[in-house]
Amino acid sequence: MNAAIPLRAIQPQTEERIYVTQPHLAPLEEFLPYLQQIWDSKILTNGGPFHHQLEAALCEYLGVRHLALFSNGTLALVTALQALRITGEVITTPYSFVATAHSLLWNGIKPVFVDVEPHTLNLDPAKIEAAITPQTTAIMPVHCYGNPCEVEAIQKIADNYNLKIIYDAAHAFGVQTATGSVLEHGDLSVLSFHATKVFNTFEGGAIICQDAKTKQRIDHLKNFGHVDEVTVVAPGINGKMSEINAAFGLLQLQHIDEALARRKAIDATYRALLSDVPGIRCLPLGNQTAANHAYFPILVEPEYSMSRDALFQKLRDHEIWARRYFYPLISEFPMYRGLPSANRSNLPVAADASSKVLCLPIYPALSDSNIERIVSIVKGR
Repeated sequence: MNAAIPLRAIQPQTEERIYVTQPHLAPLEEFLPYLQQIWDSKILTNGGPFHHQLEAALCEYLGVRHLALFSNGTLALVTALQALRITGEVITTPYSFVATAHSLLWNGIKPVFVDVEPHTLNLDPAKIEAAITPQTTAIMPVHCYGNPCEVEAIQKIADNYNLKIIYDAAHAFGVQTATGSVLEHGDLSVLSFHATKVFNTFEGGAIICQDAKTKQRIDHLKNFGHVDEVTVVAPGINGKMSEINAAFGLLQLQHIDEALARRKAIDATYRALLSDVPGIRCLPLGNQTAANHAYFPILVEPEYSMSRDALFQKLRDHEIWARRYFYPLISEFPMYRGLPSANRSNLPVAADASSKVLCLPIYPALSDSNIERIVSIVKGR
């Protein structure tokens, strides 16, 4: 499901190949001093100086209290569940990248899929309560495409049933609501810094938590459970971020506001140019005071001139590699389809969206001329 992230087309082409996302890369010459410092220090990993600097810088930028860096977002999800000692059943969404549910299986936890809201494609709070059983211990919602979940409604349900909440916030870097960072909600939030994300460290991730004690437990778990050279307090894994990845993150952070501003402009251009196309529906931005425009999904409705898959192929024929993101549903993969909650009839909104969704390219280097070319193809010109 993770597409390759090429820096340039491999073979000669008549048109530029355009991907749905491409990494935002700071100039190479700006990275060289960081590499020199790593070379001079001889510290490559294990919580070096750049690792600590990036944790502090991200806490300040994101407006969160505690953040633990990881080598990738999937290991961060797996560790978040371990940190809260989650067992039994966890209610989650079928409309996400497979890592959301895979992190549950890796912890021996049973996913229970609940349908999504039609306008946000986030977990529907109105459907959660009916899925709770005596074995339910947590809820794992996803801020899909960076649009915030109904965090207050979900929190109220969790409080009523004494459940933990772990947000898969892979898409939600920098997203703010009227109450502050969306990452401050729930017991834990998990970010991804994969190369396709708004903010990336090539590969990477993070867990945001509310208190220093939980941060300490997470730090132990991501380093084999080590407290010191001779003391191991938990069956941890190796989830540490290297100094090179952390240094790259520090450099990327210097350019993030510029990247977010360009994404906002691209989003606005798409919405204006597509507003009069019958059968093409753009998702609303939701209750964000600061959006990150991580993706630009459209829904291809029946009144459009061709099917979603036909449009997908038409764009690809023009070297525009859009993605049917998320298709298929997680619940339709072999390791999940046997679960009672995975029955397609229980997930009508998610199933409908999965059959219609198409994410158009959005990344800071996408030119206005290429946006116009993409829209022209969608319009059938």
